[in-house]
Amino acid sequence: MAVGSKPGLRDNRVGVIPYLAVEPDEFDAEVKKYRAGEMGDSQFTPWRLRRGVYGQRQPEAQMMRIKFAGGLGTADQIDALANAIELHAPLNKGHITTRECIQVHFVKLEDAPKVMRIIGDAGLSTREACGNTVRNVISDPLVGIDPKQAFDITPYIVAYVRKFVRHPVTQTMPRKFKSAFSSGEHDPAVVPMHDIGFVARVRVIDGVERKGFKIVIGGGTSIMAKLAQPLYEFVPVEDYLKVSEAVLRVFNQADELRANKMMARIKVLVHRKGIDAVRALVEEEFKKPWAGEDPKNWDPIPLMDWLRETPPAMVADTGAGAGNKEFQLWKATNCVEQAQKGYYAAFVKVPRGDLSPDQFRDVARLARAFGSGTVALGAEQNLALRWVPAGKLFALWQELDRMGLGEGEVHSITDMTSCPGTDSCKLGITSSMGLNRAVSDAVRTWDDLLEDPLIKKLHIKASGCPNGCGRHHVANIGFHGASIKGPEGHQVPAYEMFMGGSFEDGVVRYGDRIKAKVPAKQAPHAIRRVLDYYQANRKSGEEFNAFVQRVGTEPFEAILSEFREVGPLNKDTMPMYMDWGKTILYKLERGEGECAV
Repeated sequence: MAVGSKPGLRDNRVGVIPYLAVEPDEFDAEVKKYRAGEMGDSQFTPWRLRRGVYGQRQPEAQMMRIKFAGGLGTADQIDALANAIELHAPLNKGHITTRECIQVHFVKLEDAPKVMRIIGDAGLSTREACGNTVRNVISDPLVGIDPKQAFDITPYIVAYVRKFVRHPVTQTMPRKFKSAFSSGEHDPAVVPMHDIGFVARVRVIDGVERKGFKIVIGGGTSIMAKLAQPLYEFVPVEDYLKVSEAVLRVFNQADELRANKMMARIKVLVHRKGIDAVRALVEEEFKKPWAGEDPKNWDPIPLMDWLRETPPAMVADTGAGAGNKEFQLWKATNCVEQAQKGYYAAFVKVPRGDLSPDQFRDVARLARAFGSGTVALGAEQNLALRWVPAGKLFALWQELDRMGLGEGEVHSITDMTSCPGTDSCKLGITSSMGLNRAVSDAVRTWDDLLEDPLIKKLHIKASGCPNGCGRHHVANIGFHGASIKGPEGHQVPAYEMFMGGSFEDGVVRYGDRIKAKVPAKQAPHAIRRVLDYYQANRKSGEEFNAFVQRVGTEPFEAILSEFREVGPLNKDTMPMYMDWGKTILYKLERGEGECAV
C-alpha cells in the first residue's frame, strides 16, 4: 500500500499512517455501546487502547497519544494539533513525550473521535499509540540531516511504520513493542533501550556498496533493565522488514509470556532463552508459509514516500547578533550544522515538554518562515526546526525569545526530562513534573556549579514510577518515584536515585541504584550535596560517571542518608508530607495501569 505524496511533490495533507475516516466513526459507535452497557471493560479497554486512547488516574479523563513517526511532523500537522488541543483539552496544552509523541490530557471519551478527525485530516494518527502493539517508532531530530549518518534512514522508518500498523500479527501481542532507528554507529536514538533497534550501516559485499541495518532485540528498562543484544550485525535494506516481521511473529507466539503481563516483554524471552535461541526461533519463521509469499510483501520502496523537505533559499551568515551574549549561547548549544552545509537544525528548549496551542502555532509559523516547514520532536522532550539557513539564525532566536522559548543549553543540567507522573498517570507514585519544576528552579540558582563545564553538561531525569518513562536509567542523575513512612507511619513522597547512566557516542550505560530513598522535598538539596561532593573529590578533568564508577555507591548512600529523616507530622514538617505542587497530604494511590491490558 503506497501512501504519500506524488513523487517530487510535497503533500502535507497525508502523513505516515494512513488516515481511515471510518475509524473515528467506529470509535463513536463503540463508545455508545460501552456507555449503554453492551460492552464490558475487558473488551472495550484493549480496543480503545489500540486507537491511542488511554485512561488517566482521574475518573472519566482520557489521555490521547498522537504518533510522530521518527519524531517528524509538518507545520500543518502542528497547526491541526493546536486546534484539537484548544477545542478538546481542558488543560490547554500538549506534552512532548520521551517517545516523540504528543500527549493530550483530560480529553472526554466522547471527544476522542473529534480529535482523531481534526488531526487525521492533517495526516496524524493515534492508531496503536497505546496497547499491546508496535508503538511509535522513534529516531532523533537530526534524522536525514545528520553529518554522521551512514545514509538517510527516514524512508525506512516510514516503511516500517506503514508495514506494521494495523498488521494482524501486531494487534494483540503479549505486551507493547518499542522500536528505534539510528542513522549511524553514534546511535542517537539509543537503540539498546528498545525491544527492537536498527543501526544504519554500509557494507561492501562482492564489490558492491550495500545499505543495511544492524538489528538488536531485547532491550528495556523498568525494574528489569536490559540492553538489547545483536540479532544480526548486518541486514540489507531489502530484507529488514522481513526480519522484523519474523521477530514480531516470534514475540506474538511466545505464549509463556502471556502468563504474567508484568514480564511479557521480548527482553524476558531473550533473557530466559538467550539470544542464540531466539535467533534460531526467528530463522525457523523464515521456513513457514508466510515467509514464502511474494517477496514484494517486504519491499520497502512502495511504502517509503512521504515527506520531501524543501529547503529555503540559502542566506549566508553576516554576523548578525555577534554582540548578543544570549544569542551566542543559544547558537553554541542549540544549533547543529547539518550535513547540508550552510543549514542548521535549531533546537528549541521546551520546559517539561509542555506547549500551549498558541506556542504550537508559533512553532509551526517559524518552521515555515525559517526552515523547511518540518518540526522534529526529540526524546529529551524538546523540538527542532530543520533547514534553517545560517543567516536566519539570529532572527529565529529573536522570535523564539519573544515567545519565551529562546533559552539555550538543551541537553544540559538545566534541561531536565520527566514523565507526567501523578499529574495524570494511573501508575504514577510521585509528581515527577513537580519535581522537574523544583529541581530546574534550584539548578538555575547554582551559579557556582553552572560555571563548571563538567557539571553543566550533566543530565537529570525523573520518572514518577519505576517503569522509566522519564528515561531515568540513562541519566547521570536519575530519579524514580517511591514512598517512605515518617516516624508515626504517615506516608511521605520520595525517590530512588540512580547515578552514572549515559547514552553517548553509541555506548549506553544504565545508572547504578543508590540504596537510599530521598524525600521528594529534599531531592534538590540531595542533588546539590552530590554535586558538591563530586566537585570536591574528583580527579582533574574526571567526568561524573567515571567518578561514580571509581568511588562506588557507598559515599552517595551516606550523603543521601542525611536527608532520610522527616520528623513527626506537625505544622512545621507538613510540607515534607506533601508532594511538589500539591496542597494535600501525600497518599500512595497507584491504580491499575493500562500498559499491560
